[in-house]
Amino acid sequence: MNSNDTIKGLVKTYKDELLERVMPFWTQHSLDKEHGGFFTCLDRKGKVYDTDKFIWLQGRQVWMYATLYDKVDKNPVWLEMAQQGAAFLQRYGKDEKGSFYFSLDRVGRPLVQPYNIFSDCFAAMAFAALYKADPKQEYADLAIQTFSEILKRRPNPKGIYSKSYPGTRPLKDFALPMILSNLTLELEHLLGQEKVQELVPGVIHEVMEVFLQKETGIILENVYADGSFCDSFEGRLTSPGHALEAMWFMLDLSGRFGDERLVKKAIETGLNTLEYGWDNQYGGIYYFLDYKGFPPDKLEWNQKLWWVHLETLVFLSKAFQLTGDGRCARWFEKVHQYTWEHFRDEDYPEWYGYLDRYGKVLLPAKGGKWKGCFHVPRGLYQVWKTLEKL
Repeated sequence: MNSNDTIKGLVKTYKDELLERVMPFWTQHSLDKEHGGFFTCLDRKGKVYDTDKFIWLQGRQVWMYATLYDKVDKNPVWLEMAQQGAAFLQRYGKDEKGSFYFSLDRVGRPLVQPYNIFSDCFAAMAFAALYKADPKQEYADLAIQTFSEILKRRPNPKGIYSKSYPGTRPLKDFALPMILSNLTLELEHLLGQEKVQELVPGVIHEVMEVFLQKETGIILENVYADGSFCDSFEGRLTSPGHALEAMWFMLDLSGRFGDERLVKKAIETGLNTLEYGWDNQYGGIYYFLDYKGFPPDKLEWNQKLWWVHLETLVFLSKAFQLTGDGRCARWFEKVHQYTWEHFRDEDYPEWYGYLDRYGKVLLPAKGGKWKGCFHVPRGLYQVWKTLEKL
């Protein structure tokens, strides 16, 4: 990333991969023309191998198509994909209280209860983005209503579906403040500037003061309700990918509110996380680690996952674009090389999701219960547009 030619080449690489390989894959293979919504369980070539529909992946895919239509090209196919996905969510996605289920069968019958607040988060994000592309009031109303319910559920996100015994070890997790730091900006056109300015400082505080440990610069996945450290499997758990994704959310917030101190702290935290989470022997970023170096309880801890590396590339591109920091450029080149060599399928479109520690493909599928039309295309889009500014 030392020359304009290099940056131009990277811009073209990320743009072409997004528009010529990744999005056409989802457009061709994921649409359920009979019942609506999207198939996400697609094998290496795009064949459907399971027809269940997972709400947060439905929402993410609506968001992706609506965002590309709004920001890249008024492609009518993209808008139609987003609209029909939204229609499926509107018709089948919610229970009688307005909470979004975790999963449905192919025709829209609920399979798993709405225990997971991230179904609601990505539904709100989807309808907010679709409102930009197709400004129907029903989309705005649903996004605002869902976001309001998310805020009400913050103290106890899983509610009656929580498996934890009340009171013994009251933990709060990093994922919700992390996603709210992005979701609040995604809904700013609906919430209004005043509401965003009211919410954002608390979210930044949670991410950068409560979960970020001052002594080590590492972000924990869970802390006690009062913010203190819990010396247990859950309390020692760290996820470098989550931390790095959160840091590009922090960089976006710093740009929105002109906070130079937040820029510096986010970049230092992200680089520290990379040093901590990088596998120096085989390359790539670990999925989970134990804060004290003990064996993690997550058996998949040393796998290398697609979203972790793509979110890292987004962070590094934004950090370099904002500051020109050479450390960010060097790390970008290192992570870019690993990611494109190991996750990109040379023979068929879209990318692999799951590698073992040594970089070998564990699952050749291009989508499933957790991987859909989101992290690969969003990562490609973000890096393309960020480097284009240079």
